[in-house]
Amino acid sequence: MIGRIIFFTFSRYYYMLNKVLIVYTGGTIGMVQDENGSLHPFALDRIYDAVPQLRACSYDIDSCQLDNIIDSSNMTPDFWVSIAEIIEREYDNYDGFVVLHGTDTMAYTAAALSFMFKNLAKPVVLTGSQLPLGMLRSDGRENIICALEIASGRLAQVSEVCIFFESHLYRGNRATKVSAENFDAFESYNFPSLAKAGINITFKEHLLLPRPTEPLQVRKHFDTRVAVLKLFPGITEAVVQSVLRTPGLQGVVIETYGSGNAPTERWFLDALAEAIGRGVIVFNITQCKAGSVKMKQYAASCDMDRLGVVGGADITIEAGVVKMMYLLGCYPDNKEHVRERLCVPLRGEMMA
Repeated sequence: MIGRIIFFTFSRYYYMLNKVLIVYTGGTIGMVQDENGSLHPFALDRIYDAVPQLRACSYDIDSCQLDNIIDSSNMTPDFWVSIAEIIEREYDNYDGFVVLHGTDTMAYTAAALSFMFKNLAKPVVLTGSQLPLGMLRSDGRENIICALEIASGRLAQVSEVCIFFESHLYRGNRATKVSAENFDAFESYNFPSLAKAGINITFKEHLLLPRPTEPLQVRKHFDTRVAVLKLFPGITEAVVQSVLRTPGLQGVVIETYGSGNAPTERWFLDALAEAIGRGVIVFNITQCKAGSVKMKQYAASCDMDRLGVVGGADITIEAGVVKMMYLLGCYPDNKEHVRERLCVPLRGEMMA
């Protein structure tokens, strides 16, 4: 566990109400400006000063924060484990959970939590904001209120990790950040949103993952010996080899062109073959925001398929990187099982 956990209780009733736990990790939503104009996180109790409407909710709200709240640019798998352990420990005490998180790495954390929680039967909703709550035009107030409504379980039975942002509820491992300036900062290009918030919050219940009947399992091991290699015209052999020959490398995600295409030069294919021969798993994900890798559709991907590169279908780069780290952590001595599990959906993160 990273840091000491601090709890704040804002409950008004202790009977017949659903209960939601807010987990505050840091991020813009809880920022204040210093004398130099830089943003720094502040304590969780200040959020309730900024969103007094929370006291009128028709469900109980408790809150906790890590002692060392962070800018999400400093997010690591250790923090993912800390968040998961809070939810695991409090799982039977609450109907749902809201994780307040910085937007920069929110999609990575949402994907990580989705993989860690097997048989999740309650909503875990990540949200944040583009403007700090202390600012007049902050988008954080509406994001928090809607996320809490969804997490309370009163509107629909959500049994997965989600991101709520600017009126849309997305499957967490399908979303990606697309804007550093607009309030609609997230998008899910290859899978529809799960709900839309207007006058009412309207759910597409046929898209929600089914509620499991087995008990929750939490797996907390990630292998970070993973790299990302983004292809571009003119990429050199030296650049490719500097990635593929990283000491201790266990897996590499290649961001390819279009439907999974890559150069067919002999030096490139030889570099892949040499890495795969050393036991490095190569995962093919398209650079395109929408669409899917289709191995063997074009000649430019046939050679990679022959070499044993794993196709990533329509998975996002965030979910792909995290899935690689998660599976390598789960099955450190069985690379073939990792390869098999990479190309099948575990938590709805890719098409079957």
